[in-house]
Parts: sequence; structure tokens; C-alpha cells
Amino acid sequence: MKIQLRYFASIREAIGSGSETLETAAATLAALRDELVARGGAHAEALARGRAVRVSLNQTMADESAALSDGAEVAFFPPVTGG
Repeated sequence: MKIQLRYFASIREAIGSGSETLETAAATLAALRDELVARGGAHAEALARGRAVRVSLNQTMADESAALSDGAEVAFFPPVTGG
């Protein structure tokens, strides 16, 4: 299936891109994250397990167990703090 990925804030800076289209067989957001980490390099560092990363699916906050579907938009971003 083909999905659209978006990266925000420090994750976008680390990866060097704000978006990409990806052909994937990942069934869930967790499997997708693992696939991206397996790329190595900046993806592995920015999306590594143990790092606080928020994920949205089709512009709605989602748990990593959420199922992917063709044409989905997935966004990765760090937790936001402010005052």
C-alpha cells in the first residue's frame, strides 16, 4: 500500500525532509515505525524505540496499534511542551 508520511519539528530536522510517499506492507503504525527505524541513519535515530515520538493517523492522534490502510497519512512529531 502507498502512504504519505509527514515529519515535524526536530524529527523533520533530523531526517532532513518534511514528507515522503512510501510503499509499505506494514499493517500497523508500530510496524511502520519499525520499518523506518530499520532504514538506519537519521530515521533510526529520530524514531528509535525509547524516544518520545507522537504519531497521528489521518490527522487524528493514534496509538501505534492502529491499522494502516492504503492512502493513509501518518505524521511523526516529538511531544510538545510549552508555557
